[in-house]
Amino acid sequence: MRTKHFLYLGFIIPIMFWITTVVCGLLLGDYNHLARMVSELGAIGTSTQILFSIGLIVCAVLSMLFIVGLYKTCKIFKLNIFPVLIIFSYSLSIAGAGIFPLPLRLHLIMGMPSILLFLSPFLGLFLWKRELAMLNQMSILSLLLMSLGFLSYFPNLLSDYLGLKQRFFHIGWSVWFSYLSYSFIKLHKREKL
Repeated sequence: MRTKHFLYLGFIIPIMFWITTVVCGLLLGDYNHLARMVSELGAIGTSTQILFSIGLIVCAVLSMLFIVGLYKTCKIFKLNIFPVLIIFSYSLSIAGAGIFPLPLRLHLIMGMPSILLFLSPFLGLFLWKRELAMLNQMSILSLLLMSLGFLSYFPNLLSDYLGLKQRFFHIGWSVWFSYLSYSFIKLHKREKL
């Protein structure tokens, strides 16, 4: 596959994640997306455990291929690779969540690297500022949304909406991945002109 094909995965990964989340929630029936954690969809013993795990593992594999496309594009256009390498924290976390379901201790441990993901748009803001269109707006939007996800670490704040707080983080990385796909594909198109 050509590098450009890997870049389209930045659109596909969020779609895959959200479809997995919504479908598993519907299959559970009594699941409330605003109140319950995403990981509960794949908890040991749930009817959606296998489907949810497969969805997360597919997202992890696709994100590794996405990283390859981003990395190669960075090399071609002489862009700093650090914002791309940080995305590996997502790949590791989402794979860990799929392989080690709740309530296993490894589920929580493997999920920890994702806390670093906000560094990708943060570093991109400074290291890619001249190369990508709309970088400031999209980095700040992604950072803001991911930061709202950190409200999950404050259980007394919006205590009835743990699921909503957690989903802010997922919306943030979804925006960032989609933006990276769009901008890096645009770099390749610009090169052809």
